[in-house]
Amino acid sequence: MLTGRELAVFRRKLLDWFGQFQRELPWRASKDPYRIWISEIMLQQTRVAAVIPYYDRFLSRFPDVRTLAGAPPEEVLRFWSGLGYYSRARNLQKAAQQIVALHEGVFPRDEKSVLALPGIGKYTAAAILSIAFGETRAVLDGNVARVLARLGAIRGDLRESRRWQALQKTAGELLDRKAPGDWNQAIMELGAMVCTPRAPQCLLCPAAKFCRARKLGDPELFPEKRKKRETVQILLAAAVLLTPRGETLLLPPPRVKKEAKPAADDIATLVSRMWHFPTISIRKDPGAELKAFLAGSPFARNGALNLEPLAPLRHAVTYRNVKMLPFRIAIASIPRIHGAKVISLEEFSTLPVSNLTRKIARAALSQLPLAPAAFANR
Repeated sequence: MLTGRELAVFRRKLLDWFGQFQRELPWRASKDPYRIWISEIMLQQTRVAAVIPYYDRFLSRFPDVRTLAGAPPEEVLRFWSGLGYYSRARNLQKAAQQIVALHEGVFPRDEKSVLALPGIGKYTAAAILSIAFGETRAVLDGNVARVLARLGAIRGDLRESRRWQALQKTAGELLDRKAPGDWNQAIMELGAMVCTPRAPQCLLCPAAKFCRARKLGDPELFPEKRKKRETVQILLAAAVLLTPRGETLLLPPPRVKKEAKPAADDIATLVSRMWHFPTISIRKDPGAELKAFLAGSPFARNGALNLEPLAPLRHAVTYRNVKMLPFRIAIASIPRIHGAKVISLEEFSTLPVSNLTRKIARAALSQLPLAPAAFANR
């Protein structure tokens, strides 16, 4: 793509730009591989602005790999709660335990050992090894791929296997071997802040003179838009039991059947395998189907349940658009149910719950307190 003097100028311009305009981010203040690793996992499919407060809180609670490895899993999920994609947190702790068991608590610096850690692929390994240890590994993520596609005016689906491999080779050829960590951060920063998917700021770009897409007149044509998976519409209903003391019932994390691919409306997936309100997928009649679901439960044996509809809410999970219909149910007291938790609606921060469950709790809290008569004989 670029060779000789052109490549040298390109590298210098990009590194100079990064040195002058890079964002001040908490993980850039350290070369500690543990802190860099945490940031890279959190940044997967999550905006920088959303990550920063979670990053600071997570490191305050889990300041090193041994603390993370030995923590209760629920505690790890609780400090991750709200970031989404909770398999990242589960893999993070598994990897920490593997580092303690196989590497005496020291983050490995060889690629084979890093790739063997749960939740770490080629991109994450390259980022950690280059930034923390100065290893000459080139990163390739969506931002970098977009920059490379515009530099070379590359057409087609960038995620197609052979094309992605070619981009990885190009990233390696452009890599500044004298400063691989800074280089990788610089080219990622360029894609995130200047060479954006829409309305790229070409006049501010240090690589503008080398960009073939710009010379062709419309950088936004590169890369070609990927065909998105068809959106699936899902309708759910949830029961929020509420006592006069403001207590409610949460069910334990659902078990996942590993042998079968979950359906789009799989409840375990939608609640991120975490504590949740009694929730079902709806076919026709939300109230009737939720009552039928609750009919055999201990709290429904003393009489009919009065379902009070709350404001519907929306939630998005990858390709799924979820419409949630929460119902509040006044009940004098909640009987003991094996494995379930009785907790105040206002104490959700003490448990790991998904964003969907948080939204339901907020919908219930937003309603005025029920009158005492609502709890009679319930």
